[in-house]
Amino acid sequence: MADADGVTIRLAELLRHPEDLDKIPALRSEFTRKKAAIDGQLKVGLKEQLEITQSGMGSISDGQRIVNQIKDEMMKIDKLCAEAQNMVRDFPNINVVSQIHRNFSQVEDMKSNIDTFEGKLKELEQMLEEDQHDLQNQPNLLNVHYGLTQLRDIKDDAMDQIKRSSDTSLETTLQDYFARLDEVVEIFDDHVGQACMNLIPLVLEDNKSMIVRLALIIEEEEKSDMKVRALQEAQREYKNLASHFQSMNTGHKHLRGYKEKFLQAIEFYAAAQFEQTEGIFMEDPEKLEKGFKWFFNDLNTVKLGMVGLMPKKWKIYKTYTTIYHKLMHDWLIRLVDDDSTSPVQILCIINWSEKYYSKMAKLGWSPEDLQPQVLDDREGELVREWRQLIVNAVDEWMDRMFTTDRRAFIDRKPDTLENDPNGYFRTHTLSDMWRMLREQTLVAGNSERTDVIEGVIEAMFRALNRRQAQWAKLVDEESSKYKSPTSDQEGLQSLQDWLVALANDQIACIDDNEESGQLSYLTRFKRDFETLVTPKFMMQANTEIDSIRDGYVDLGTHCITTFVSLIFIVDFRTTMPDFFTQRWYTEYGMKRIVSTFEDYIGDYSEVLHHSMLDIFVEELADELLVRYLSSVRNKGAKFRRSEPFTDKFKDDVLTAFGFFQKFPDFNLIKQKWRVVDYLVRMLEADKIGIPPVYESFKREYWDVQMSWVECMLRSRDDYDRGMLSSVKAKSGEVYVERGVETIMSKVK
Repeated sequence: MADADGVTIRLAELLRHPEDLDKIPALRSEFTRKKAAIDGQLKVGLKEQLEITQSGMGSISDGQRIVNQIKDEMMKIDKLCAEAQNMVRDFPNINVVSQIHRNFSQVEDMKSNIDTFEGKLKELEQMLEEDQHDLQNQPNLLNVHYGLTQLRDIKDDAMDQIKRSSDTSLETTLQDYFARLDEVVEIFDDHVGQACMNLIPLVLEDNKSMIVRLALIIEEEEKSDMKVRALQEAQREYKNLASHFQSMNTGHKHLRGYKEKFLQAIEFYAAAQFEQTEGIFMEDPEKLEKGFKWFFNDLNTVKLGMVGLMPKKWKIYKTYTTIYHKLMHDWLIRLVDDDSTSPVQILCIINWSEKYYSKMAKLGWSPEDLQPQVLDDREGELVREWRQLIVNAVDEWMDRMFTTDRRAFIDRKPDTLENDPNGYFRTHTLSDMWRMLREQTLVAGNSERTDVIEGVIEAMFRALNRRQAQWAKLVDEESSKYKSPTSDQEGLQSLQDWLVALANDQIACIDDNEESGQLSYLTRFKRDFETLVTPKFMMQANTEIDSIRDGYVDLGTHCITTFVSLIFIVDFRTTMPDFFTQRWYTEYGMKRIVSTFEDYIGDYSEVLHHSMLDIFVEELADELLVRYLSSVRNKGAKFRRSEPFTDKFKDDVLTAFGFFQKFPDFNLIKQKWRVVDYLVRMLEADKIGIPPVYESFKREYWDVQMSWVECMLRSRDDYDRGMLSSVKAKSGEVYVERGVETIMSKVK
């Protein structure tokens, strides 16, 4: 159950968005490749393990056979000794005399060794002092090792005898006596350690003598340690027999571990180099390959210059490679798992894996030889994580920017807007947003992986669409505060300024000026990534770019539409309800409206983008027309046969045209306002003539709504039910094809 939950969570991470379903074939291919690699490693590992196991079992069998033979021989010897004692007359006395003689000889040898111990130790100290001044060659290294080995054996024999004696009171005295030996051994070990740490430089300096002498010492110590281990193992297994042969236990008695220290020195030397490389990498991740130049040079040096100087059984080249590879693996995995590792550094590590194996192949090593895999086969996972880091960075930037924009939009402080070189109102963060997207696109492009780049670009598309939706929602929320009849009008002008700035921002995102060669933000964004992705993805991206471009047009238009709506709601709150009532004939409502339009055009024509200004004028005309036609619903609206409503309609239309004719789209506006003629004809026609007029109206404006027609008919002073019934009947008879929406679709 836990495994199933883990798989579900993993799938949820990989498939976060509907677009990720397109990546399933790539993921399947990647997992198949990874499984094949793991299966191959398991097969190789299983084969090696089987060979090792078989070899080990053979060695154990041989060892067991030899041990049994030794045991049998020792038992024969013990039996012969017992029999010999009975065969020789006075054997007990002879045995005692022999033991006394042997003990006397051992005491005599020990006394001689103790008497000469101090002199030999001083001589060795002198030789070490000489080597201290020439650590690169250490001419006395072998002699010192030989002399120290003898003195250490003397110490071990003395300490062993005192521990086996019944009187151990002299043990402390002996330890004090041999204390200086430990100090000299420490100095010798330090010399050996420095030589081990400098093996690579010694090879480069062609100091073969030093290397061979060092190898001889390590090899000799390795053999001695093997004997000690064998003796210790025999003593544990055959305690009874071993007690009869204490005299055989002479010389080297403790493990000294020089071979292990030798291997540790190789690791310490490389680890120090890794620390230097890490400093270079942290400062400039692009220098990772250069920083590891020493790594491959060292292995090549071992391959060419050290193999012939070391014992063959050590397989020194394989030993070095194993140590170096493990350090490389551990170093990379540590950085990968470190939360402070930057995305750029992660990318360099991902790209380094392939280069690493390529360089190791030149040194004669295949990926199967280098275990574990240098990144634990996590390249695919790291790529996704690295891509997600960029995506998260984009989302965080966009969220942070919109939070800043939202606060500025709601507070609407005086310094929150700026003027661009053309004098148009603009917000502060738009250029920052596109700059950030470009930077993150370049970061993704540096990966040279289309899956990364395309995933990042898709996330940017989503972020841009989300930002458009957020702005549209925020504009609606803020504008709604002024739509109530009792709402406070403070801050309305700053809101209108912001609406103009937002509309200008949308145009800046998509406005390509071919004459000046100035490209829009969206076009430059497209050019940044189109050479980095596949043709297939670019086809999808073009569709997405077109959708985003349309979204900017829609959002810019929405801001202008909201601006116009606020003008009518706030400025004409008391003017529009008078239309088509008795006050309509005596008041100059249309002139007041046109005068207000002129004020707004005068205030904003210099700070509103020229393309948005055309939309602004068109929206003013459309909104005025819609509200003008909808005024038939005004309370008190009534058209009487005896009143000059026809002339008043004409006066209103001419007044409106007098304002709009100054703008390029006047012909389009004039065409839309022709609908007023149908309204007048419907109002002035006699009852019999209304259905034919409605039929013409319906054929010209297919989307005219019956609810508005009914309201308009009810505003006639001669209205009756028959009038409405005849229009509905005619509506049922007239068939019109649906086409593009007309202005009447907005008149409810």
